[in-house]
Amino acid sequence: MAEVQTVSRRVFWLVPLALLPLPLLLNPYQLFVAELVLMYVPVGVGFNVVVGNLGLFAFSNVAYFGIGAYVSGILMARFGLPWWLSVLPAGLAGALAGLITSIPALRGVRLFYLAIMTLAFGELMRWVYIRWEPLTGGSMGMSVPEPTLFGWPLDGARKFYVLLALAVAVVTTTDRLLASRFGRAFMAIRGNEIAAAAMGIPTGRFIVAGFAWGGFVVSIGGTMYAALIGHLSPDSFNLTELVLEFAIIMVGGLGSLLGSVLGAALLTTLPQFFMSLPGSEELAFGLLIILVILFLPRGLASLLAQLHPIFQDRYLRE
Repeated sequence: MAEVQTVSRRVFWLVPLALLPLPLLLNPYQLFVAELVLMYVPVGVGFNVVVGNLGLFAFSNVAYFGIGAYVSGILMARFGLPWWLSVLPAGLAGALAGLITSIPALRGVRLFYLAIMTLAFGELMRWVYIRWEPLTGGSMGMSVPEPTLFGWPLDGARKFYVLLALAVAVVTTTDRLLASRFGRAFMAIRGNEIAAAAMGIPTGRFIVAGFAWGGFVVSIGGTMYAALIGHLSPDSFNLTELVLEFAIIMVGGLGSLLGSVLGAALLTTLPQFFMSLPGSEELAFGLLIILVILFLPRGLASLLAQLHPIFQDRYLRE
């Protein structure tokens, strides 16, 4: 098993290496779509930590996403910070939001009640974006300055490589987290929270840690969104966005790092094939989710796991 895990890690590093030539092979629009995929990788990874690995129905993901984007945008537009200096503060703001949204879970709120309460937090943040007009630009949104890295403008290939490095960093650090005692505690809580507590696992601490890490990682995705889009609007962080993010982890595979990457890649690129057929995008999106739920309830990651042992998930047990 250890040998298979070693091979799996080596295969993982082949993926970003294979992506390095993309800026030379793609046109500007195709490169932008590839950058959107990289942006949704941390969004899916952070969502999956809470929903897939912890097993809690918490739907505050779009709130973390918006917080990361707006904190990064405000620091750039209102305080003159370069983009790269805004990434860590935005991530920490998302971690703080994760701590706040973990409070209902600590009080024993579960299932659909937790889902509704965390969903309400996302809608509350949209209200903040609209009402806090001096900082956020209100309902009209705010423009974000061009991102820079150590004084160099991030455009073209340079932006792609920076976003790729961030996505790889998120996946590798989350992999290490899930391989540690945190990941084992997450699995125990997901399996049976009462039994985990009876075994001496401080479930409350690990739930807080899971929410905080999920908020941090998703907010990193929000900073990538600010750098990519250049304009922030409250309408970008609504229920439609939440449905997309939930579909990413459902289609890719709940509790699977590989699934988060697969889901981000598929659901970001899929609409591009239906742009010339109005209305077909929603049809394809709905059919994909139905088919995956019916025939691949563990997502696309489980299909790859059947093909070769190196794709088997190490952090989730039935």
